[in-house]
Amino acid sequence: MGRLNAGYQQAFWNVGIPDRVVNVASVPKRSPFRYPGGKTWLVPRVREWLRSRTHRPDLMIEPFAGGATVGLTAAFEELAGHVLLVELDSEVAAVWKTILGPETEWLVQRILTFDLTYHNVREELAKTSNSTPEIAFRTVLKNRTFHGGILAPGASLMKNGESGKGLRSRWYPVTLAQRIQAIAKIRDRFTFQEGDGVQAIQDHYGMKNAAFFIDPPYTAGTAAGKRAGSRLYTHHRLDHEQLFSAIQSVQGDFLMTYDDARDVHQLAEKHAFQTRLISMKNTHHAKMSELLIGRSLDWVG
Repeated sequence: MGRLNAGYQQAFWNVGIPDRVVNVASVPKRSPFRYPGGKTWLVPRVREWLRSRTHRPDLMIEPFAGGATVGLTAAFEELAGHVLLVELDSEVAAVWKTILGPETEWLVQRILTFDLTYHNVREELAKTSNSTPEIAFRTVLKNRTFHGGILAPGASLMKNGESGKGLRSRWYPVTLAQRIQAIAKIRDRFTFQEGDGVQAIQDHYGMKNAAFFIDPPYTAGTAAGKRAGSRLYTHHRLDHEQLFSAIQSVQGDFLMTYDDARDVHQLAEKHAFQTRLISMKNTHHAKMSELLIGRSLDWVG
């Protein structure tokens, strides 16, 4: 994206990180997915963002839903009138279609009664049935038994897992069932759409009282932003310039989160967006940081 001038380089490297750090252990877990780069840590910031608005959004749109932690928070805590979840990955989409559709209890019982052994998991994942609920169950199973919850091609089953528990390290059937049932109870607060996230933004650009939360899991064309996308996600390529242009056109509010990288800063500057680097602690209590992008981030404490 061209050379940075000296002043911009200095500004980039000296972005301050607020001292207030969110520990993910303190945030309610509502998603049935475990996701690399999940946004549980951002929930307190999302609350601040949505509550800082003069009016509650009529619609909150999460165009790259994935595990939908932010969309779930907005729905459960009634921070928006309605929530639109959009997801391109057909396997992840099958999970949301099933949870928010009439086959919820089938999925719950399948999870509760499944005998988790290496043989049974391999046998289940070898199936090719294409009904939405069956794809949903296989996706949940992969997400909970593959290394890091990764669903991209090339991902593999855990062997040792945490504390030597192997496949059962992340398989909590009762907890999963409870999360799914809780979401299903408020399904009227959601609309799910399988499709392209940028197109969804463009489709709703004219809504003045909409809020967009944007966390693209894709890798940029350079070495910046979402570097691990190709390893972690099935759909890992995105035209970031197109995304920034699309979000610049919306009449509602938005919040984006990205890796802290030079070309991301340049895109934000080009589109006159504000940036703030914020801190979090991951599940291993390691301190990390990520970049928030918005039209105005004055609400960030």
